[in-house]
Amino acid sequence: MRFSLSSILLVALAAESTVASSWFSKAAYNKWHETELERWLSDHNVPYPTPADRKDLENLVKTNWDSKVAKPYADWEPAQLQSYLKSKGTEVKKGSESNKQSLVSQVQGLWHESADTASNSYNSVKDWIFDGWTDSQLKSFLDRHDIPAPQPRKRDTMLAAARSNYETVAKRLNQAAHYPGDWLYESWSESDLKEFLDERGVPVPQPSTRDKLIASVRRNSRLSAINAKESAASASSAAKAAKESLSDALLESWSDSKIKEWADSNGIKVPQGSKRNELIALARKHRDTLTGDKVASSASSAYGAATSNVQDQYNTVTGQTQSAGGDAFNEAVASWSDSRLKAFLDARGVPVPQGGKKDELVKQVRLNKHKAATGFSAWTFDTWTTENLKKWLSSQNNKAAKKSGATRDELFKQAQDSYASASKSGGNNYASVTSYLASATDAAKDSTFDTWSDSELKSYLDSYGVPNYQGSSTNELKAMARRNANYFRYGTSTPQGTLFARLQAGAQWVFDQLKIGVSSGRQTAGYEGEKAADGVKEGVTTATHRAGEAGQKVGDKVKEEL
Repeated sequence: MRFSLSSILLVALAAESTVASSWFSKAAYNKWHETELERWLSDHNVPYPTPADRKDLENLVKTNWDSKVAKPYADWEPAQLQSYLKSKGTEVKKGSESNKQSLVSQVQGLWHESADTASNSYNSVKDWIFDGWTDSQLKSFLDRHDIPAPQPRKRDTMLAAARSNYETVAKRLNQAAHYPGDWLYESWSESDLKEFLDERGVPVPQPSTRDKLIASVRRNSRLSAINAKESAASASSAAKAAKESLSDALLESWSDSKIKEWADSNGIKVPQGSKRNELIALARKHRDTLTGDKVASSASSAYGAATSNVQDQYNTVTGQTQSAGGDAFNEAVASWSDSRLKAFLDARGVPVPQGGKKDELVKQVRLNKHKAATGFSAWTFDTWTTENLKKWLSSQNNKAAKKSGATRDELFKQAQDSYASASKSGGNNYASVTSYLASATDAAKDSTFDTWSDSELKSYLDSYGVPNYQGSSTNELKAMARRNANYFRYGTSTPQGTLFARLQAGAQWVFDQLKIGVSSGRQTAGYEGEKAADGVKEGVTTATHRAGEAGQKVGDKVKEEL
């Protein structure tokens, strides 16, 4: 049978069309309700017409799916890009720390997602949406929706109960479940939402509202779940490698006659005249298929002794790591001026104790360290440059904008007064002020402290009551200014990659316990334990590399972030 060229082309085009149509028909958002499509577009800051036809909404999602879900890193800020690279055990290329294009390129080289895999994950949201929840949040969800969970309420059983009842709850509430709405986070406080983002190094939207916080949590939950699983798998793989190296070390410690004795006892034929390396290779070949043998039991015993009660002790260790950021925040605010402490509370809608002493103010600030700032305030201008302040005052027809030789402090005071006046009068004047701030705040934030003079930086630190010492370099002054500004703006300093650093720290901690356990075992295991310990040291080094740093640099990271 002959085929014409045109027939072949038609068949090829039809096949291509079928593949494209098949992928599109599999796209998760094809099944979404109109409200879910609108919610997704709103969460990802994609403008859409209202009212809009469902097909138009779907096409908008399709157009933006690749850049917002499959490859979202192009929209990330440099700090978030650096956080991702560190979580993958990759050092940021020297000189590219603030070069977004270079950072994006580095992240792209490590990225694992495609539009297809991202779509598949949204076909079953319940499988991952609860992964980042704390035990207390899971319990609150189950209790709120009258979902029974087996006693005692362990994390695994609560997760299983939440997942199996997820769609039932959504249906009962007459809510969509493919791209869930705010109903899913009804039991979360604003502090819970902000803490979730802080722990994952996700910049908290400022100024913020509950809706914005939920949108940010929802937008980052899937990637957070993926990263957490990868880090946990990496730690598990590293621990397994360490255990295997322990078994190898015990084998290496045996004499030739002992290996032959072990082989005979397990029915393994040893070729006449076998050399030592051949004996060890033979033992390794058969050890995984045998049970109750000397190697397996010895390795298991040594490993088990080293890792007994690992979970309980690891929880303690990670809890201590988690509190490091909070401790640094608590220490920093203790030295703040009263005006800074009051402004921190005021920006979050927390009543300021009238005539309160400094100790009372510090206590209230610490209690509200995870509470997000809401709306604009006179302190919105806190980190604006002289140029930004002049533009703002000029937009308000304030004469100070044209005053020759005006210092930044003078311009800052004028901006605060201008805002306070507009806020008090309300109406169209205040509306125009907030509209300007909404468009200008991000631009002002992008260059925070970059162009400030030493005198401006010192004056800024003085407003916090933070001492700056004679001889401090410009970079040191900037670092102190940024640290305190972050605490003031975000509460906690949005620690980059903290959650994943803790997971990786767990792997290193397990290795340390192995070394401790083997060291203790020397007293009873004699020669075998001694050799095993040496082997573990080597195995731990190898395993640590396999784990992608596996927490080796956690200490440095924490110091750097704080």
